[in-house]
Amino acid sequence: MNTAEPAPIKSVTIVGGGTAGWMTAALLSQVFSSYRIRLIESEEIGIIGVGEATIPSIRNYNDMAGIDQVEMIRATQGTFKLGIDFVNWRNGNDRYFHGFGRIGHDFMWLHPHQLWMMARQAGRAQHFDNYALNCVAGMQNKFSYPDPANPASPLGGLDYAYNFDASVFAKYLRVRSEANGVARIEGKIVDVKLDSESGNVDHVVMEDGRTVDGDLFVDCSGMRALLIGQALGIGYEDWNHWLLNDRALAVPCERTEPLTPYTRVSARKHGWQWRIPLQHRTGNGHVYSSSHLSDDEAASVLLANLDAKPLGEPRSVRFRPGKRRKAWEKNVVAIGLSSGFLEPLESTSIHLIQTGITKLLGLFPRLGFAAADVAEYNRQHDFEFADVRDFIVAHYKVTDREDTPYWAYLKNMAIPDSLAERLDLFASSGRFYKRAAAELFRVESWVQVLLGQGFAMGHDPNAAIVPRDVRTSYLADIEEVNADAAARMPDHAAFIDRYCKAPALTA
Repeated sequence: MNTAEPAPIKSVTIVGGGTAGWMTAALLSQVFSSYRIRLIESEEIGIIGVGEATIPSIRNYNDMAGIDQVEMIRATQGTFKLGIDFVNWRNGNDRYFHGFGRIGHDFMWLHPHQLWMMARQAGRAQHFDNYALNCVAGMQNKFSYPDPANPASPLGGLDYAYNFDASVFAKYLRVRSEANGVARIEGKIVDVKLDSESGNVDHVVMEDGRTVDGDLFVDCSGMRALLIGQALGIGYEDWNHWLLNDRALAVPCERTEPLTPYTRVSARKHGWQWRIPLQHRTGNGHVYSSSHLSDDEAASVLLANLDAKPLGEPRSVRFRPGKRRKAWEKNVVAIGLSSGFLEPLESTSIHLIQTGITKLLGLFPRLGFAAADVAEYNRQHDFEFADVRDFIVAHYKVTDREDTPYWAYLKNMAIPDSLAERLDLFASSGRFYKRAAAELFRVESWVQVLLGQGFAMGHDPNAAIVPRDVRTSYLADIEEVNADAAARMPDHAAFIDRYCKAPALTA
């Protein structure tokens, strides 16, 4: 009986650069010093590089890849991000903040929102944003690093992410990757050859006739899905019936003051507009449904709602909301847009790239490509995309807006069963339970979005056992502590100027 293990992987070939390709190259080359890692990209094809917002998990990626935070921020014209400012999502004349991190502190087993709902009904509580430090500090344009020396203070657990120029971030990672031994191959791929026996990708053929082989291929070719889709024929699961938006226009404008430590997403009549502040400029974009709005009309809406002079013409991006039916097939793993696309409403694009890479690390194969490893990767891929999908769909379903056919459809559409079950539980008792450790969004995120958008949420009946004066003083203490902590934080722009100001751009 032959019990020998299959031979180990010796070479990894990454097809496509951009954020996905170079994030993959940077982390793999940091972890696997003995592997031959190559990345193929073409300057002619280019990348979808716009101002990019992230969520706090990006800091875990930086730690794993050995990236210094300050160096990265300076190199990418980056800023800090405490959360997202939502404008006009409930009724067209409203605003709420989805902040990262904790909201106050639990009262026994009860989350703060349970006591807040009872106090609010009695007129004895302020807007919910006042009970989360990230919201309070963000709206005052304050920022500081967490203070681990004071774990009892809300500053001790302050959570944050970054905004940066995605195209510059990719270039920054390229430099690091090449320093770690990654070989970059310039050129276009014109053909993909499969092994006649295994069906694996054997090699790709370049426009100039060169061939590039590999044991493991990582498809970072974007929406073309050159390997996973075109060569291996893995289909795509379309979610356009839940997520109507299929186009985006992006344009930078001049920097304006104040330099906010948050992104803004403003609902429009047929989509929404993003605003991402960087040190040298502001990134803007309009995400919309081409079934409800023409490209020219979308551009007019975008340009009419900029804070400052545009620095170019709007660039168009077309996409299909959904996911690849398998992200791993044979010896190909799809990471980034080739594995699926969900609109960046909650800044999850880079997170899904990051989890694609870390899943690959955790299930890294031998040459045999064990079916169990591949199946587990695909199971996790399916779960993560559906998890993020449900949270994004909730923003559209939970609204009072019916002022256009776009919003009327979204408010009244049927939703995934997994989301319907979650909303039913919130409606009953305001309760939330993670179904799996891989769930991205915590109770704080769900509560901020649902309350902010006017969801009719019941409260835990156990909250009634807390005396009214105790509830009132409990919430007042949280509000006071947050206000005091925010008052002691420096201005966001001043913090950046002091600690991580980027060098002036050269013409």
